[in-house]
Amino acid sequence: MIKTEEDFKNGQVLLIDKPLNWTSFQAVNKMRWHIKQRFNIKKIKVGHAGTLDPLATGLLIICTGKQTKEIDTYQGQIKEYTGTFTLGATTPSYDLETEIDETFSIEHISESLLNETINQFIGDIQQKPPIFSAIKKEGKRLYELARKGETTEIKARTVTISEFEITNINLPNVDFRVVCSKGTYIRSLAFDYGKALKSGAHLSVLRRTKIGNFSVENAVSIDAFIKSLEI
Repeated sequence: MIKTEEDFKNGQVLLIDKPLNWTSFQAVNKMRWHIKQRFNIKKIKVGHAGTLDPLATGLLIICTGKQTKEIDTYQGQIKEYTGTFTLGATTPSYDLETEIDETFSIEHISESLLNETINQFIGDIQQKPPIFSAIKKEGKRLYELARKGETTEIKARTVTISEFEITNINLPNVDFRVVCSKGTYIRSLAFDYGKALKSGAHLSVLRRTKIGNFSVENAVSIDAFIKSLEI
């Protein structure tokens, strides 16, 4: 169905499959610019309901116009992720944004150990966000401090993991699926899981597949959205 200027101003909920190496902010900016160009308007509200890291792909909910008032509601819904943990090494950012800083043995890791260790992370758990995150402390983003080499104490917080399963094992890579609450960092889960295995781990692939009842299966690429505006 072709969308009009009024449709976007009254409010749309757009499901986008965010590509690799894009920030969520870049996706919002690109879409806002094309909506403004298409309808020759100077201003329209466009925002996303939950950041995805540049190295993650998958579901990004973009709200326009009056629907931006509902962003907090969408952000608070449970989320599902799939991806890959790489065992035997850690990085400062807990993912591939930074270089490996420490290596560990994985010789003792078996399929049964991988599956048994999962149980430590199901339910309400205490989790520390990564130092490389967008959380603010004293007005500064943590990743800004981290990139300057500054250390800061980060408090653990309670998050809920309702489902956590290993879907494939090809050591050192372990594929997973996780269903979790708002505020859960899958990068931190990778780090903590590696530690619980008496080894190390970092996140090497991440894809957000669901937010509440919204699924990435119903999402479109940014290019497809832009083409839909040209019709």
